[in-house]
Amino acid sequence: MAFPNQGGTPSYSGTFIPEIWSRKLQVKFYDATVLTAISNTDYEGEIKNQGDKVKIRTIPSIVINAYSSGETLINQRPTSANVELLIDKGQYWSTIVDDVQEHQADIDLMNMWSNDASEQLKIVVDTDVLSAINADVDSTNKGATAGRLSANVNLGVTGTPVGLTKANIIDSIIDLGQVLDENNIPETDRYLVIPVWASALLKKSDLKEASLTGDNVSVMRNGRLGMIDRFTLYSSNLLPSVTDGSNKCTTMYAGHKAGLTFASQIVKTETLRAESTFGDIMRGLKVYGYKVIKPTAIASLYAYKA
Repeated sequence: MAFPNQGGTPSYSGTFIPEIWSRKLQVKFYDATVLTAISNTDYEGEIKNQGDKVKIRTIPSIVINAYSSGETLINQRPTSANVELLIDKGQYWSTIVDDVQEHQADIDLMNMWSNDASEQLKIVVDTDVLSAINADVDSTNKGATAGRLSANVNLGVTGTPVGLTKANIIDSIIDLGQVLDENNIPETDRYLVIPVWASALLKKSDLKEASLTGDNVSVMRNGRLGMIDRFTLYSSNLLPSVTDGSNKCTTMYAGHKAGLTFASQIVKTETLRAESTFGDIMRGLKVYGYKVIKPTAIASLYAYKA
C-alpha cells in the first residue's frame, strides 16, 4: 500500500513500497530472578547428569550435663544423619533455524535465541523453587501462631491471610524478623522477597520520610528499598500467588541463605544438523536440585493487598 497523499498530489512511486526490516531488535524485558540471592550453592559439587545426588553432612548437637564433684562422667558418641540433595529436575530448550533463513538474516539468530533461552531458564527455575519451598518452612515460622517462643505472631494461613496496607506493612516485616530471632538465626545476610505491590506499599509507608530510614534521599526519590530491620529486600513477580476467597494472596519469604541450598549445571549445549530439513538445531539441558536444609532459617508471610 502506497503512502497516502493529499488530494491532487501525484504518486510517483505507484503502489510499490519496499519492505525494510530493522536490524534493531525490540528490547525484551524479563522477570527478575532472586534464587541466587536467597540460597547457597555450598554443596553444588560436580554435577554431570540429572539424577545425581549430593550428600550433606550435618553437625550433631552435643549434650551438656550438670557436674557434681566425684561423679562418673557420661560419654556421648555424637551422631547425625546425612541430608541428600537430589539433582532430580531438568529443563531443556531446543531451537532450529533453516539454512536459507540463517543465510538471508542480517542478525545472529542462534546467539539471540540462546541468550533468550538462558533468561527463560532462570525464570522457570525460580518459579519452580519459590512455589515449592513453603511446604518445608518450619511450623514455628509460618501460620497464625508463628514464633518458637511466643507463638503469637500472625503470618497468615489459608482462609485468613494477612491484609497488608501502607500502615501495617513495616510491622509485618518486623514480625518476620522476630520469628527468625526466636530461632536464633544470624542477623547478617538476611533477605526478604516481596511482590511488587508490597514494594509499592512500602514506598507509600512511613519509609518515604528519609529521616526514618537514615538515608539522605527518601525511597520516593530514588525508588531503592535497601534494608529494613536487617533484611535486604528483593522484589519479584515470581512468588506463588493464589486466589483465596475474594483476595489474591501471595506467599513471601524471609530468611537466611543457610536455609535453602541449590545446585545446578548446564550439562549439555550442542549444535547439530537437522534430519528432516536443511538447518541447524541448537539445544541445551539444565539439571538442578534444591532443598530446605535448615527449615528454621526461612519464614513465610501469606498476605494480600488490603
